Amino acid sequence: MPDVLKSLTLARVKRLARKSVTFSEWRIFARRSEIGLLVAGIVVGLTSGLAVIAMSFISLQLHKLIFGISEYERVSSADLKGQIAILMAPIVGGLLLGLLMMGLALWRKKAMVDPIEANALHGGRMSLTDSIVVAVQNLVSNGFGASVGLEAGYTQLASGLASKIGVKLKLRRNDLRTLLGCGAAGAIAAAFNAPLTGAFYAFELIIGSYTIASLTPVVVSALVANLVTRLLWGEEFTIDIGAFGDVVPGDYVPAILLGALCAGVAILIMKGVSLTEEVARKSDIPAPLRPAIGGVVVGLLATISPQVLSGGHGALHLNLAHATPIAMLIGLFLMKSVATAVSIGSGFRGGLFFASLFMGALLGKVFAGVVPYVFGDTTLTPVIYAVVGMSSLAVAIIGGPLTMTFLALEITGDFPITTLVLAAVITSSLVVRTTFGYSFATWRFHLRGESIRSAHDVGWIRNLTVGRLMRPDVRTINAQATLDELKAEFPLGSAQRAIVVDDTNRYGGVILIPEVYASPVEKDAAGKGIEDYIKLPNDFLQPNMNARQAATLFDKTESDALAVCNNLIERRIVGVLTESYTLRRYSEELDRRRREASGEF
Repeated sequence: MPDVLKSLTLARVKRLARKSVTFSEWRIFARRSEIGLLVAGIVVGLTSGLAVIAMSFISLQLHKLIFGISEYERVSSADLKGQIAILMAPIVGGLLLGLLMMGLALWRKKAMVDPIEANALHGGRMSLTDSIVVAVQNLVSNGFGASVGLEAGYTQLASGLASKIGVKLKLRRNDLRTLLGCGAAGAIAAAFNAPLTGAFYAFELIIGSYTIASLTPVVVSALVANLVTRLLWGEEFTIDIGAFGDVVPGDYVPAILLGALCAGVAILIMKGVSLTEEVARKSDIPAPLRPAIGGVVVGLLATISPQVLSGGHGALHLNLAHATPIAMLIGLFLMKSVATAVSIGSGFRGGLFFASLFMGALLGKVFAGVVPYVFGDTTLTPVIYAVVGMSSLAVAIIGGPLTMTFLALEITGDFPITTLVLAAVITSSLVVRTTFGYSFATWRFHLRGESIRSAHDVGWIRNLTVGRLMRPDVRTINAQATLDELKAEFPLGSAQRAIVVDDTNRYGGVILIPEVYASPVEKDAAGKGIEDYIKLPNDFLQPNMNARQAATLFDKTESDALAVCNNLIERRIVGVLTESYTLRRYSEELDRRRREASGEF
């Protein structure tokens, strides 16, 4: 009997060992082969599609349960007037979200990372647990009627799954960033039934660059995610704009003007969200109660028009399919803008992607009602102006000119309209960049003090810190020392510089040794102090500075070396760093990153 047990145990160990080897082989395959990364992208596309379907199903079930709509209705287009649910649901959702925030504050101390920040600063690493938490918060917000879409939750969850897979495969930094982009591409492709839109969303907003090596896995991931959702969920995510007319050359001028108008409106919306957040932060209202207060505002607006609820899918189709008076369109646009700004500013979780499409469509139809009085020779229908407005407002808020252009192409299937949209989108993007300089995501990073302007990988620069580059062996001299003592301690040729400190080891400046010996010294200068030779008494580096910041300070002080102090208060000497070494290490690291990005290992 013992022999039998022993043989069974050995067989089990061999099976486990074989599994370990198989996984190691897969990991090596994914790291060393483009085909391996492609297979990983396919898996990520599959998981992204399933994540979008799961979140959408839960959201629709919440809408059915809370608002009493049928499975064929959308909450923003349903006839809900007179129902108490449209007033109470956002308030109850805000209270529930506040409870989640309280529990999260006790459990999670650090801020959660979104896909753009993960790829810009952390080499594609995201917490899957945090992503699930964000997805749940987004579902609560959207499910109870807050004026936010699910796209933020889609991309967060899909990207979190992609990052988890990439970390398990131990992918290189650049490959992990690409795989994270695959997750975001799959999420957007599935959410809009638009694989090209999803792919370029990843390139422009998540990865921050386009390379031949990243093209295949990202596009395939978007295609797989879109295929999965269409097979399992049907055409639920399709945006139907109905019939539209032709485009003539005279239509470009009003379209470009609409693009510029959308840019200005987008800036106002983004600043409105920030203003709401600032007012909420400066108020005495506890953070967990702020979503409920925001829910009161959203609920009151929803009693006027339920179209302000949720992301606005149903409302978009409703307004595209029917002719609406301009006054009603303007009123709905203003209410949706306020509801969205209050929802996000008060603490509801969600994004502005679909909300910006809906508001852009409203703005486009309003513009269509005015154009005939200014441009009599235009032939565009209100539906085409709605598409131009959708893309222009979305690119101003979200970013990604090609992303929104391909969205228009995949919605309409018409190349002349797509060309018209491209002109308007470029105009809108240019106006925002030159006058404001941020998308919604990067604007929020700016308000937090982060210097992230895009998803370009700047995390390695932050890792290349002064603390890692400096030399810890520092030769110091007391500030009360005499010239004779300095010369005795630092003979000519023994060192280039001496760091001056006081009796408490507090930084006091730098003395260049060659200058001391080159200076004419009188014979009766015995006992003279060193204060005349001290330079840069208030200029020094700190260990947490990155190489770029250090290079800026070197250039400002025109010094070839600077002392490193522990902080601004204690100013205790911990090292010294030279400009030449900093620039050399920065250049080496930059070259290495470029080789990795181009596939040269």
